[in-house]
Amino acid sequence: MNQKGLTGYFEKFIDENLIFKNKKSLQTTYTPESILHRDHQINEVASILAPALKEEKPSNLFIYGKTGTGKTLTIKHITQNMFNIANQRNISMKTIYLNCKMKRIADTEYRIIAQIIKELGEEVPYTGLPTDEVYNKFFRIIKKTNTKTMIILLDEIDQLIKKAGDEVIYNLTRINSELPNIQISLVGISNNLLFTDNMDPRVRSSLSEEEIVFPPYNALQLQDILKKRSDEAFIDGVIENGVIAKCAAYSAREHGDARRALELLRVAGELAERAGISKVRIDHIDRAEEKIEKERILEIVKTQPKQSQVTLLSLIHLLDKNKRKIFTGDVYELYKKLCTKTDLRPLTQRRISDIIGELDMLGIINATVISKGRYGRTREINSDINNTLKQKIKAILSSELNL
Repeated sequence: MNQKGLTGYFEKFIDENLIFKNKKSLQTTYTPESILHRDHQINEVASILAPALKEEKPSNLFIYGKTGTGKTLTIKHITQNMFNIANQRNISMKTIYLNCKMKRIADTEYRIIAQIIKELGEEVPYTGLPTDEVYNKFFRIIKKTNTKTMIILLDEIDQLIKKAGDEVIYNLTRINSELPNIQISLVGISNNLLFTDNMDPRVRSSLSEEEIVFPPYNALQLQDILKKRSDEAFIDGVIENGVIAKCAAYSAREHGDARRALELLRVAGELAERAGISKVRIDHIDRAEEKIEKERILEIVKTQPKQSQVTLLSLIHLLDKNKRKIFTGDVYELYKKLCTKTDLRPLTQRRISDIIGELDMLGIINATVISKGRYGRTREINSDINNTLKQKIKAILSSELNL
């Protein structure tokens, strides 16, 4: 397409609507009017939080479940309904939602409190003040708002504790004893069922939380969810027979992740749209799965610890160079050289073997343990990743490691 043709292309894209009528309904930020297959969990959460509408303190609550099981969707749906009723009846209640996975929010205790203050309509600098002063400002703002009950929703709470420690949780639970006219409750949302095991016993005691676990969706439930959302998202008759079922099957295989199922259907629709085709076919689902898988691998590579990144870069270099299977010893020699360039202290060969095993579990490489008789055991390594993806991985790793 030449530059002169761009205007015509964009105008045609705006005027032509072959696939979507409301793509937003397939996005993770979309909140539907009703949530399928979560009635039991909705009733449980609602019964725990309902006392806030009588200006009483609800129990602290932890919600667990794998990614895409409806945890965040459910809690937002419930608190929005509570907020609507509170407004109608002039009830002094406030809810604050924070996604602790966002770096700007969850790095420190200071930043968490600063973000809560921001949600209350005030501002503090993200650095520079003593933490005690930030808490004091928080107290003053709460008193000024005359709020009687406040529910603070901490999504990905395990990430907060991992980065900032658990002192902030303890301090938030202690506010109730320092400000007798307000009741603050915490709702933590996490994919990790065991993260509280590593918390300070003093913090766990102060929480005294209730727990609810969200199970994964099965294939039939995912089909119901996809059917409902696709009716909202696509023009009638666009989805070919078998597309919804295949999309649900893919995602049920991935631990019943509804978020992934919706993403898969959206990407399949976008692929059809780009090709100028007025139908979403089964082969579009296959291609969407491949595209998402590549993006998933790149995201995993970005978030690995530095030692894992150096190990993977060593692997990729060797696989590119040798075009054959390689072994742990080969990787370790190159790994040590790269450690020198990246100012990292080399780990032992045994630990690098463990990291290779972890990369295998993530699906980035294939590593098989083989015996070499009296010379012990090693890992035989290869990869099914194509050359284009390898080059993208190398570029990411080189950037992350400042090479």
